[in-house]
Amino acid sequence: MLTNWAGNIAFRARGVHRPTTLGELRRLVAGSPAVRALGSGHSFNEIADSPGELVALDRLPQAVEIDGAAARVRVGASVTYARLAPVLHASGLALANLASLPHISVAGSVATGTHGSGVANRSLAAAVSGLELVTADGSVTTLERGDADFPGAVVALGALGVVTTLTLDLVPAFELRQYVREDLPPGYPFEQVMADGHSVSLFTDWRSTRVWLKRRTELPPGDWHGTRPAAGPRHPVPGMPAGSCTEQLGVPGPWHERLPHFRAGSPPSSAGDELQSEFLLPREHATEALAALTAVGDRIRPVLRISEVRTVAADDLWMSPSRDRDSVAVHFTWVKDWGAVLPVLTLVEDVLAPFDPRPHWGKLFTRWPSCPERFRELVRRYDPAGKFGNDFLRRAVPDTG
Repeated sequence: MLTNWAGNIAFRARGVHRPTTLGELRRLVAGSPAVRALGSGHSFNEIADSPGELVALDRLPQAVEIDGAAARVRVGASVTYARLAPVLHASGLALANLASLPHISVAGSVATGTHGSGVANRSLAAAVSGLELVTADGSVTTLERGDADFPGAVVALGALGVVTTLTLDLVPAFELRQYVREDLPPGYPFEQVMADGHSVSLFTDWRSTRVWLKRRTELPPGDWHGTRPAAGPRHPVPGMPAGSCTEQLGVPGPWHERLPHFRAGSPPSSAGDELQSEFLLPREHATEALAALTAVGDRIRPVLRISEVRTVAADDLWMSPSRDRDSVAVHFTWVKDWGAVLPVLTLVEDVLAPFDPRPHWGKLFTRWPSCPERFRELVRRYDPAGKFGNDFLRRAVPDTG
């Protein structure tokens, strides 16, 4: 039985196909009444499933084609950030940001609006400047930044076709230092804390808070917002060994070995023994929203492993959770017990409702955000028969067949 990474979703598709050429993929898509692409399996809901066939792209050519003059790279959809990043670094180039896990595929991360942290850092999808996809009739469509359909085709939830390659913007390679600071006191200045590094994450159980601080420069000695330095390496989930985590204690290193929380060669997070939810809110509501969650912390903690708070700069992609607004992202790593988690998740959604939350498309949630009409029109045009649809998309993108 094929499951997602966490094992909470069993795929119901009739079969999984692994084409080895673009021609084979095109024939498969054209000849299937229902088909969807399967990425690295790191989603926690049914977004990747299909009532018909699934197609995995890991046997297609794993392109990594760097154009140093244009500061861009063209990558195969199934390439992971763990594979891509060292190749870029060896060429003196980098991605502006990475997510917490390097194990995830580029195409899946982009399609769901996945992100890292940093007040000036946008979602991973915002780095996309071009993409190629196989559409419902098996034809190949190429879209580039500036094309009318492009902002709807990047974070597209797999609704328009099977993405085969993406082109990403690059920046010069850089080094970072990672620090962990403990016991962030109540009443801390949120904007100042989150702006004091290239990437900053808060890990909290809604009673005490640690800060993961990733900086280009050394952190000056002395007091930092009333915290104390961690005495040794830390895992984001209290009590778990830190051996799977990237280097801490301010040791400088390459961007791709500091931006993720977890090492590429180690099992990520809680190694699949977890469920996850995440909601993105307008950043101006961060202090009020976090206070509201802290007030119900006693009800959250029994089913919580840890929460992470990050910032994401606005982008212009139609289905991005950070579309048109600088955001604060509040993530929940839950125990792996859906029956116990569901009522607490509902509580969290109630608490966050006044702040216009948008869910991360690859996580668990129960309240569906409104879908822009222009995206519904795009789906109808690219997939009029609903070949790439499933139950998840019928709720996320209603009235599209």
